[in-house]
Amino acid sequence: MRKIRSILGAFVAGACALTVLPGVALAAPTAPFKVLTVDVGDQTGGYPIDHSGVYDTGNSTLSLTPDALDRISVYAYQQSSYVNLRTEPPTGQKWVEGQTYRTGELADDTSAGLSLASDGRGCGNTTGSITVREVVRNAETNLVEKFAASYDYSCPGGTNSGVISGELRWDSSVDYVVAHGSPNPVSFGFQELAVGSAAKTVTFTSIGSKPITFGAASIGGPTPDSFSVTSSSCTGQTLAPGQTCTVSVVTHPVKEGVQTGSLLLADDSSTGTRRVQLSVEAFRGVTGMYYPISPARLMDTRTGLGAPKARIGAGKKVDLQVAGRGGVPSSGVSSVVLNVTVTGPTAASFLTLYPAGQSRPTGSSINFPKYWLGSNNVTVKLGSGGKVSVYNHAGSTDVVVDVVGFYAGNNSISSRGWGSQYQWFKPSRLWDSRTDGGALPGGYYTDGPVDFGRDFSPHVQALVLNITAVSPKKAGFLTAWDGVGDVPKSSTVNYGAGKVVPNLAVVKVRQEWNSSKGYYLPWFAVYTSQTSNIVIDLVGVMDDGTAPDGLRFTPLAPTRIVDSRINQGIAGAMGPGSVRKVTAPANLVTDATEALAMNVTAVSPTNNTVITVWPADYGMSKPSASNLNPAAGQTVSNAVLGVIGPQDAFNVHNLSGTTQLVADVVGTFWLYPGTASAATLTRATATERPEVVDSAQRVTRRG
Repeated sequence: MRKIRSILGAFVAGACALTVLPGVALAAPTAPFKVLTVDVGDQTGGYPIDHSGVYDTGNSTLSLTPDALDRISVYAYQQSSYVNLRTEPPTGQKWVEGQTYRTGELADDTSAGLSLASDGRGCGNTTGSITVREVVRNAETNLVEKFAASYDYSCPGGTNSGVISGELRWDSSVDYVVAHGSPNPVSFGFQELAVGSAAKTVTFTSIGSKPITFGAASIGGPTPDSFSVTSSSCTGQTLAPGQTCTVSVVTHPVKEGVQTGSLLLADDSSTGTRRVQLSVEAFRGVTGMYYPISPARLMDTRTGLGAPKARIGAGKKVDLQVAGRGGVPSSGVSSVVLNVTVTGPTAASFLTLYPAGQSRPTGSSINFPKYWLGSNNVTVKLGSGGKVSVYNHAGSTDVVVDVVGFYAGNNSISSRGWGSQYQWFKPSRLWDSRTDGGALPGGYYTDGPVDFGRDFSPHVQALVLNITAVSPKKAGFLTAWDGVGDVPKSSTVNYGAGKVVPNLAVVKVRQEWNSSKGYYLPWFAVYTSQTSNIVIDLVGVMDDGTAPDGLRFTPLAPTRIVDSRINQGIAGAMGPGSVRKVTAPANLVTDATEALAMNVTAVSPTNNTVITVWPADYGMSKPSASNLNPAAGQTVSNAVLGVIGPQDAFNVHNLSGTTQLVADVVGTFWLYPGTASAATLTRATATERPEVVDSAQRVTRRG
């Protein structure tokens, strides 16, 4: 509790002065009562009263000075600080028991006077009321010697703009109900913006003369959205004097700078509420930001890199060390973005990647038929020791894992600089070699810029692309990177001859100055090992962390939200040309959630087909871009960053035949308040997103 240096004032008045020295507080005060209670309302650090308090004979020195005009002044001294309450009836009147008076700073013909001060600080132009519950006068002097009242008081000119309220008892037999919360105020100190803190516990002690009964705990004050109640043992409880209960609160600040609120605990006192002041000073950190890195190989079971040199057998797993390898920091990372390749499986199966040390979830990360060669982009939360478990369901298979980026789990990696935030786009086609130049020859790469306009292009750090190999001449691979230096020794899409194979990729870009436009443009490149057509669709951007309305990431263990085979999320198989709307489960999203990181799987379609996912309820037409391109009878999965609309839903379209659909969520993207452009953090509309102005791809040279 902040201590205030005091300058003791004096109130010169009539006949008597009573002083009670501090003593040991009794569990249950007995009449006659001497107590002044002060509840300062919803703001901390204000004046004329700095903090809430209960001043009685157990913790304070109290004195009362009455006079012939029924004016009363009470001083409560506590640890070199004081509070002074002064009150008087309307001009020419005496206090009447049972009456409620309107109050101002000074008494007049119709209003009583009421003022509060502490440590030499007062307030003018006040308003309020006082209800007199007992008045007893000395038979000889006719001065008030017993007094009981409840009051409320507002100080519009003070920094504490809330209503101050409380009880006054002086040698009174009128019971009072009161409790005190400690600590009060509660300061969370410095806390990262939009990141939850550890809980702080407030203990409420019944210190009135009668038991107090508590109601619900809640949050109020100037910025209530920055705080939450996590538990309350007080709600519904009746505490005898001396008994205690607790309420726990956390902060998750919604804007930068100092924010204040109040923990409110309803009770049956005359005030009706206990208030504990809350404060936090929020700063921008990096938690949830993305850091793209040059692709690096972490595991290859064919060579023994990162795992035993052996196929992963049926029902078996290997634990892959990720933290501290391939450019991933050894600590402070919540999840990583991997490209996972399956080669030579002996049976149709699936892999599940999940945090090491946790129970294996029902979700899958990549699904594949026997003898398949292919890959999938997988975002996975790191587990015990910074490891990821890689599980194979059936048969045996070799597995290759490349890391392409990671998400900050806390602010400890802020020394690496500002990361990226995700910006979603309506899926749009950047390049299709089938209509622009023909198949890319094996051993060549295509290189080109994407123009988002002068204001947005220089902010781009990485592109989120769906890259599809279409009818390659032979089995091979595509590699996407920033085009700087040699082609990396890692793959983005692995394909078989004649197949249509897509994969989501987060591709780091290089920024190059465009003299004709007068600003920097992001460039990227895609290499193919064998002659193949290539289709590139843009679904999003990783910015530099400063562009408006960027999204940050929170990882989850894989959680299934759609399985049409059991009518979960979607009722039954999807027919040709059908569109289904999927609403995200309420426990996975908040008002700030804008996208779901998912693994979407088409299960045994009856025809070659195309699966497209886009946000619902924006009035947005189906994009021409695709997310999955499964062949008849195949079970094919792909990573999808599924944007949800204002009703927390996304659409799914199936082009041809009939197919079952499965979707597993591995994390959520949410609007970061530190760069949100809206005054209130409402979900951005589809028309507010950046747009592609122009894009171009060209075959430049042999790789």
